Parts: sequence; structure tokens; C-alpha cells
Amino acid sequence: VQDFYNIYAFCRWADDLGDELGSPQRSLEALDWWQSELENCYQGNTSHPVYLALSQTIQQYEIPITPFADLISAFKQDQTVHHYVDFPQLQDYCNRSANPVGRLVLYLARAVSAETFALSDSICTGLQLANFWQDVARDLTIGRVYLPQDMREKFHVTIREIQNGDCTIGFRGLLAFEVQRARGFLESGWPLIPQLPPSFRFDIALFIRGGLAILEKIEKQNFNVLQIRPRLKKSDFFKLFVQAIVQSRWPGAQPPS
Repeated sequence: VQDFYNIYAFCRWADDLGDELGSPQRSLEALDWWQSELENCYQGNTSHPVYLALSQTIQQYEIPITPFADLISAFKQDQTVHHYVDFPQLQDYCNRSANPVGRLVLYLARAVSAETFALSDSICTGLQLANFWQDVARDLTIGRVYLPQDMREKFHVTIREIQNGDCTIGFRGLLAFEVQRARGFLESGWPLIPQLPPSFRFDIALFIRGGLAILEKIEKQNFNVLQIRPRLKKSDFFKLFVQAIVQSRWPGAQPPS
């Protein structure tokens, strides 16, 4: 458990440095400092309490610097990139903002391989996308639009319409497409569960099911996320909890789409 806390502390600090300092310039400077502290950690020359704890986890599980550095690079990108031209550009962001977290979990699970990396990446990208489509309106308030420009143009959706909260036929069509794409990523990651130690299976099953449940909520409100933010209720959490327990005990069973 302590190793999860050590990794979480790193991520929490990086996230706060990216979002809580009041200006992109200050955040970039702080993230540069955080990256230098990371490099010092890997050189065995750190005094920061977060890195002192993290260094023990890094050594015990032989974690390379890449996933930590990728996360910092994503937080830096948040300071300068607020719109995405196409899905490959957005996926590259997910590769550094979400996928490294899954890979760090795999190191803690001692389940590292090319196959588990690919499956974990699919899950994490799907979760990131589900969060984006849940929070289109919220992200817009801080100037971020994750719906790719080429797809907005294909469905004839303008930034002004999104800003005005106009849930047009085009917007619903665009979000329906993106929801289905996110679902594909999440469902493709199911085969990871039986490849994990039993103690990790429940959490991963719960994450996948939670992401799928958010996408279902979006569909049920006819993709109107501009005026109503889809949320899971207590009854939803209970259902997901039970389903994840079943999935973790019988990991070979594929859930219905």
C-alpha cells in the first residue's frame, strides 16, 4: 500500500503544480523544477521527501524514469495546448497523461510485458476519453477543448455552439462517435484482468466498469453533456462494486457489451 501512496504523492504534486499556481508560466517553471528533482532521484541525489519515499519504490520494483517523465510532460503540455487538431494528437496526449499511471500499476503488480502494457494503455486511454466526454462543459470553462478539430468540422460543430451550450444534432452525433471510440478502448482492455495478480483484479475491473458506466450515462441523456454533467449514483456504485467482485473472482468471463 505504501508504494501506491508514494506514486500518488508524485502524481498529486505534479498535478497541483500544473493546475494550482495561477498562471501557465509559473506552472511551467515549477514543473521544470519537479522534473529536475525526478532526475536527481534517479541519480541518487534527492532530498525532497516525496522523492525520498518514491526512490524506495523505484528501486524495489525496478521502475524506469519514463512513466514519471511522461506524466510531467503531459502536465507541461496542458499549459500551452488547449485544442487538438485530430485524434492522433489527442491520443499522444493520453499516452503521456493517462497511460503511464497504468504502467506504474503494472510495475507494482510485477506484471510487466509488451502485452500487459498494450492492454493497460487501452484501458487508461479509454478512461481518459470517458472523462473528457463527461466534462466537455467543465473543461471549456478553463479554455480546454478535447473534441478534435477535424471531427468537429466533420460533424459541423463550432466552438461557439459548444460555448453557448447548444446541444445540436451535429454535437450529439460527434459525441456519439467519440463515446463509441472510448468504449472500444475500454472493452479491448478486458483481457488484462486475468493476467494480473488476484489482489489487483478488482480495482482494474472496477475502473473499466466505471468508465463504461459513464459512457452509458452520456448515451442515456442523449449526449447532452453541455447542460447536464453525467454522474454515477450511489446505486450505480453498488452495482459496479458487485460486478467488479464477480469479475475479479472469475476473470476469464467476458462481460456483455
